Amino acid sequence: MEKLLLLGLLLTSSFLHAEPHEMGNMLSHEGHLHEAMVDGKELVVDPKRFDLFVEGLKNNQIALVSVQGMVCDFCARGIAKTFGKDKSVTKVDVDLASGKVLLAYPAAFEISLEDIEKKILNNGLNTTDIQIMSN
Repeated sequence: MEKLLLLGLLLTSSFLHAEPHEMGNMLSHEGHLHEAMVDGKELVVDPKRFDLFVEGLKNNQIALVSVQGMVCDFCARGIAKTFGKDKSVTKVDVDLASGKVLLAYPAAFEISLEDIEKKILNNGLNTTDIQIMSN
């Protein structure tokens, strides 16, 4: 539990001190993966958080999971712990404020939407949408 708290503090600190992408004096996220359309739907995610998540990831696919009912830190930590134990998941980020979970999988791995939904449900929450994109 102490390790999770420390990790959360480190991630928060990294997030707050992350430099935005700059183009001259104007901030620009044009052409970034977080602006993609997936299955005809716009990808709705915090751009800075998403960019930080995919930084350094190569040859991965990203699952963006929208979760209903995630209202407390205990819920978020449960989701992070569940997917952190999954050997096929290379990286996990749970955004309590937006109700979004980012999961990175190797590019060759066949993602099971049913497995993701089941793991979310086992934590007492509901999946409302899952979008998969390549990185």
